[in-house]
Amino acid sequence: MISHSAAGRGWRRGRELELGQRALGFAALGFLTLVPLLIIVAAADRHGQGFAQWLGQALGVSAASRKHVEKLFALPGQALQTTTAFGLAALAAFGLSFGSAVQTGYEKVWDLVPARWWATWRHLAWLCVFAGYVFVSATTRLLHKPPVGGVLASVSAVLFFWWSQRLLLGGRVRWSALLPGAVLTVAGLLGLRVFSRIVFTPLIASSTASYGPVGTVLILQSWLVGVGVVVFGGALVGRLLHEELPRVSGALRRRR
Repeated sequence: MISHSAAGRGWRRGRELELGQRALGFAALGFLTLVPLLIIVAAADRHGQGFAQWLGQALGVSAASRKHVEKLFALPGQALQTTTAFGLAALAAFGLSFGSAVQTGYEKVWDLVPARWWATWRHLAWLCVFAGYVFVSATTRLLHKPPVGGVLASVSAVLFFWWSQRLLLGGRVRWSALLPGAVLTVAGLLGLRVFSRIVFTPLIASSTASYGPVGTVLILQSWLVGVGVVVFGGALVGRLLHEELPRVSGALRRRR
């Protein structure tokens, strides 16, 4: 017979492998969806400085590294002028696929059967709310003023990921069970910002010097892989905490 510890280790290894695969898929679809979507969203703010500024802030890299990121993207005014109907259609297709990938990742975390085909409306609703959330985050001046802005940004991010899980899972998991995953996801993203500041800032400079703009693209893709790991990893650890904490608390009470 297989011991519980061995089965637990096998379960964890399987989850870690699947988490890595999901993160790679998140990065691939995310790059095809998030970059054009956020360029258009940022361009809607005529007084803003476009997607590059928002992305540089999300990365958490230094001002010098942000300049390399800005060179990859068109100016905000040019983004809307060069957007075509075919581009919008492709963006919608990739966006729905991206929403489906996030939903599938959450379903794997909670061991749920895949939703039926008519759940596509959830992907569209999530994509629209996500675009609106990014636009508000990028254009609200209060969110850029510490420390109040940092607190508001963190709380709004927790609410967004909390709601995202509930929507994409079709209400099959209770709100209370989803909250730890949302909190851990935001905490992981904050940690990723610190990591980006330390690691990605010098990497962007060195990669750009060696490979040109392609080097910056590779760093952005690596960052998206990290975001995917945090999104699904935070939900997974949140589920484990939700399920294990009551057991640990009960065991401690019995010992007393």
